[in-house]
This record gives sequence, structure tokens and C-alpha cells, in this order.
Amino acid sequence: MSSPNETRTKPAIADDYVRMLVLETDEQHPDDHRERGSFGDVFDSLFKKAGQGHDPPLGVETVMRFVVEEKGGSVPTSEEMENVHAILITGSMYDAHGDEPWILKLVELIQVLWQKRPDIRFSGVCFGHQILCRALGAKIDSTPDSKWELAHTPIQLTPIGARLFNNPKGGVIHLHQMHQDHVVHPPSSSTTHLLPEQHDRDIHVWGASQTTEVQGVYIRGRLFTTQGHLGFDKDMVHRQIEMRLEAGSIDREKDQEQLKSAQRTAEWEHDGVVVAGAILRFFHGDDDEI
Repeated sequence: MSSPNETRTKPAIADDYVRMLVLETDEQHPDDHRERGSFGDVFDSLFKKAGQGHDPPLGVETVMRFVVEEKGGSVPTSEEMENVHAILITGSMYDAHGDEPWILKLVELIQVLWQKRPDIRFSGVCFGHQILCRALGAKIDSTPDSKWELAHTPIQLTPIGARLFNNPKGGVIHLHQMHQDHVVHPPSSSTTHLLPEQHDRDIHVWGASQTTEVQGVYIRGRLFTTQGHLGFDKDMVHRQIEMRLEAGSIDREKDQEQLKSAQRTAEWEHDGVVVAGAILRFFHGDDDEI
């Protein structure tokens, strides 16, 4: 296995391609790592599959950097981002509102790049979604009643969301979830100086679930996040739940209703490739009119 601090690249096999930097904010369950690689490897495979469905087909080159410094990773500096134009931040068992040194460094990096590099497009999944919103001043907190949202979950799309996901039937998509924290309100000019007031109308929540009102945030040409885990499959759902049970963050008694539902719905297919395709179009600039 590669050193945690090593930057790894999986090249594209196409003339027209998107080059994305995946900042890995946690390690996979050992069984998932053996079967599918790191979180960066999972996203590389998923986005390459989405690229095959692009019209015309679009290649993906994935650069991966593990950033959890207490586990041997390193948060890059802004100077290392010279050739980076698309960043995806992964999910994590860490809290996006935490004050671990590497998390604070990551928040600062996002803020510096947002200000100095308007050409960079950002995406984030679960923790990544929350840390990007935190960097733009949004509040991250526990869901109402600290309720876990687990496994296969319907997400009702807003009009912007329907356009981003090519108007799915019923205005709903489904994603596997694995979180107890959420973005309370989307970022705006009232939460940060990085978003001018005249741009508030360009900040959109693209979908909501029964538990989580902000399932993702979209800012044209800059930000496209998702609370749901587009890269998860049934095995990853089961193993991520197992890890949280062992860590004590999920309580078998208190959270038994959500656990029972998750055990059943983890087997269901979700729209991970659809969401990856939308983010890929965002990185490529295809949907800049939305």
C-alpha cells in the first residue's frame, strides 16, 4: 500500500478529460480498502464510469492526497495548487466542526483558495460538503434530536437541483447517507466576506431530505456539494455502520430504528453515478448556464 503522505495519480485515457484533486479525509474500512482501494480510488472509478456516460465520453485524471496529519497525511499548501482546477473533499468519521489542527488547516486552505483562485471549482461529500460550507461561514451542528441519517435516502430536488440532475422522474434522487451532523443553513454574504451580497441570489440548495434540509449547495462555477455518499455501495454502508458502532458514535439502543432501516435499504441501488455525472459536468463547465 502507498505511503499515506504520498500523492498518487490515476491518469485519464481520453483526449478530453477533467483533472481532479481528491483530498482524502479518512481511511477506508480494511475490507473496503482491499476490495476497492482508498476513498480516492473509489471516486476515480465512479467518475470514470460517469465520464463514459458523458456525451461525448469524458476522461478523468484523479490526483489523490491523504490529509489527516495525525495519521501520516499532510494538508497541501496553496502553493502546491498551481495546476489544480477541480477539488473534491471526501467523507470522514471526523467532525467537520472539529478543531483538530489538520481540520483548521484545511478550512484555511479552502478560504485562501476561494479568495485567490477563482478558477478552482470545489466539491465535497458529507464531511467534505460540511467543511466547505464551514469555510464559507455556515454553521455545522447535530441534526434535530441528533438523529442519524443512514443508507438509502430519498432527496427532493429544488428547481435548480432538477436541472443539475437532468430532471429525474418525480423530482427525486436517492443517495446513501452516513451522518449525524448537518449544515444548518447554506453559506451567504451574512456568514462570510468571501461571498459578496450581490451573489446571494446565486447560492442554491439543490435538495432536501426529511432529516436534512441542506443536502447540497450549488454556486455556479465555484461549488457543488453533497451530503450523501455517491461512492457508497451496500458493503461500504454496512462496514461504515460497523465502524461507527465500534467507535460508539451510533448507539444500538437509541438508534435502533435507523439501524433497522439501514440494514434493509443498504441493499437498494442509489443514484451515485447520476450525482457523479452532475459533478463531472460542473468540473468540466458544461452546466455554467444553470
